[in-house]
Amino acid sequence: MKKTILMALCLSMSVSVFAQKMSKDKIQLVSSIEKHKEELIKISDSIWALAETAFDETESSRILADYAEKNGLTVTRGVAEIPTAFTATYGSGSPVISILGEFDALPGISQKASPVKEPFKEGAAGHGCGHNMFGTASLGSAIAIKELMDAGKIKGTVKFLGTPAEEKYFAKVWMVKAGLWDDVDVNVSWHPSADIEADVQSGLSLIDFVVEFYGQTAHASMDPWNGRSASDALELYTTGINYYREHILPTSRIHYHIQDGGQVVNVVPDYAKLWVRVRDPKRSKMLPTYERVKAMAEGAAIMANVDYKISLVSGIYETLVNRSGGEIMQNNLELLGPITYTEEETVFGKAIQKATGKPEVGFDGTVHPLRETLESPGGGSTDVGDVSWNVPNINLGVSVAPTGTPWHSWAVVACGGMSIGHKGMIYASKAMGMTMLDLFQNSKLVDKVKEEFKTRKGDEVYEPMIDGPPPIDVE
Repeated sequence: MKKTILMALCLSMSVSVFAQKMSKDKIQLVSSIEKHKEELIKISDSIWALAETAFDETESSRILADYAEKNGLTVTRGVAEIPTAFTATYGSGSPVISILGEFDALPGISQKASPVKEPFKEGAAGHGCGHNMFGTASLGSAIAIKELMDAGKIKGTVKFLGTPAEEKYFAKVWMVKAGLWDDVDVNVSWHPSADIEADVQSGLSLIDFVVEFYGQTAHASMDPWNGRSASDALELYTTGINYYREHILPTSRIHYHIQDGGQVVNVVPDYAKLWVRVRDPKRSKMLPTYERVKAMAEGAAIMANVDYKISLVSGIYETLVNRSGGEIMQNNLELLGPITYTEEETVFGKAIQKATGKPEVGFDGTVHPLRETLESPGGGSTDVGDVSWNVPNINLGVSVAPTGTPWHSWAVVACGGMSIGHKGMIYASKAMGMTMLDLFQNSKLVDKVKEEFKTRKGDEVYEPMIDGPPPIDVE
């Protein structure tokens, strides 16, 4: 009992110390997010349970857009020819600060809020990247900024962008092409993580394309000589890709997924299909590899005596880092301080680590210092990169899972549906809101962030890597 009282007292003192360092406006912003906290958690949990995948996030998008409207933001739905994409804006004039909100799930990783693998619904999707928290936290920040505008504390325009299909088709590329960031001065974003840090690392550029082979059916035993096998071409092609891996840059990656290799064993298949992805930390180095891998499809088709077709799905840029923005975010993280976890949450986290074969060390709720930006950071890819080549982007990572948790897995889904994820989400909402407040109140910070953006971008001309409208109906 004494220990519990002491811990509560220490926590109260810690919060008080941080509050003393905050401006009155930041205290008001934090209070605003706390006021909406229970509703934000309810929204996040609803999206978590829905677990809707790319371009099918109808209810998830509606829940966020409805809550934005309820709180006085002007909502425009179905932007950029995407039914689940929307904007929610408030205010007028400059600066215009935007904030991103994702909400799509990943197929096949349904999970209950349990520290052992236990699907919520067998074979269904799950939020293994925490996007149920992503969009919700960002909207909480936008609403808090709106309330400060209403109080006469700041002027300008806040713009929340509901951005679907990040996990598969990268909808932000079409949204960028539609000009949704053309009027924006600075963009703010975050991503669920196992650490708390102002993110000043890039990611990998990538390009997605589908290769289809067309042959001639025949009886596989009686007259195979009359057949031309599309699956032969597919196998020759994947063999070529796998031999080519030895000769690409160490930073590059090639993945593929066979989507159709034939239907039955006694028919020479006349159709085969696979999805191919090429990545590299630099778009300029990724493109030559892409061209080579495309050429290999023609070679495979020639060897198998079949026809072929290549269809571009989409491509994305690496993220253009902005360290000036990272420094603003870092200051606010240090004002907020660490995330603390209850004994029950720590037990839950260690059980997750045990179930996934990781050291049972619990959580890292500390605020990490601003790291040096690596030349080749590795890791994943995001269509936030395309936004970052059109407007300065400030990015954040916040802990919502125990250390070492496999991402895109059931373990992240489990944490995102309970208090561990809720804590990270509300923390991220406060950090981004405070950073946006700094930008609204200090035009010199905006100028500094924009100047670094111009310097880093240099003479590079952004070219969206898409061909045609968003693939809404593509399976």
